[in-house]
Amino acid sequence: MRGHVASSNNKPSAVSLENVSKAYGRVQALKNLSFSVGEGQFFALFGPSSVGKTTTLRMISGLVIPDDGRVALHGADVTHAPIKSRGVSMVFQSFALYPHLTVYENFAYPLREAKVASAEIDKRVKETASMLKLGHRLERKPNTLSGGEQQRVALGRSLIRRPNILLLDEPLTNLDAKLRHDMRAELKRLHRQFGMTIIYATPDELEALSMGEEIAVMRDGAVVQKGTPDELYERPVDVYVAGKIGAPHINLLQATVAENGQSLKTGFGSFALDRKLGAKAGDKVFMGVRPADLEIASASSADLSAPVQLLEPLGDVTVVSLGEKSDNLRIVLPESRASEIKLGDRLPIKIDTHKIHVFSAADGLALR
Repeated sequence: MRGHVASSNNKPSAVSLENVSKAYGRVQALKNLSFSVGEGQFFALFGPSSVGKTTTLRMISGLVIPDDGRVALHGADVTHAPIKSRGVSMVFQSFALYPHLTVYENFAYPLREAKVASAEIDKRVKETASMLKLGHRLERKPNTLSGGEQQRVALGRSLIRRPNILLLDEPLTNLDAKLRHDMRAELKRLHRQFGMTIIYATPDELEALSMGEEIAVMRDGAVVQKGTPDELYERPVDVYVAGKIGAPHINLLQATVAENGQSLKTGFGSFALDRKLGAKAGDKVFMGVRPADLEIASASSADLSAPVQLLEPLGDVTVVSLGEKSDNLRIVLPESRASEIKLGDRLPIKIDTHKIHVFSAADGLALR
């Protein structure tokens, strides 16, 4: 047994995966996957379908054994350890409730399996039901409950075991927008109340950014970048991460490195940078700039001007798309300002050059 490895947030590591790989026939689900999660952290695994999020959670829980690599919980190697000894509980996307049992019996089932005394079972079931606002539903069957109530039953059945580590596999996907919002708040409250380690897998950027203290962005069975929401937003390691984090998505313009190595030529003109790039003159790159880092300026101080192609009102803000030939830029404006703008208007725009990201066109990696 090894001692706790510190995670990047300087807490002892509750979960650590080291160069883990798993294949199902010819399909490589995970490939040299590595990351660690600090004790008591709310950690998000973020990425689209089929990047390996579910396989990762199943591996931590013991439902899947890796082909290669090591899984450690609280510093102990559990790569081949049985499920019951891990202190881990998992909530599945499908809820996986027992349809023939009442809510009370769904809650009680894992405690009966663990040979907990009847009086203690009754006490913990009622405490859990009260905490999740399900006290009035204990005698109902799952198929008579709403989607949100079924989700809370699935959550309660995992919480009642008082696990050290809770794994949540896209748990809110089947709920409508209002319920998803309410359940996000509920999960954060439960995390604060219990202080347990939570690993939350989601393809939803808003869920990842609003809930994860740290986020691991996944692609093709591996972690591309791990960091806080601010770190991923401000310092993406490549085009993939830059495009996944931030809404509206980052503007990406095809560009060429100028002779001095410190400015970029684009379809909107040339832009000076606040740094010298590690690239040669003539290299093809992508210039990335967040919509929030563009602003309407006076004509004399503008870096570019372009006609309005599209207006997308989103309530208190409007996303304005500006077009010049094949290039396109999005800017976010307050609705009060955007209401004065019409399609075809030419807007003078200033770019915060300190916020310009540059990525190699060859491999997509950020050029620092």
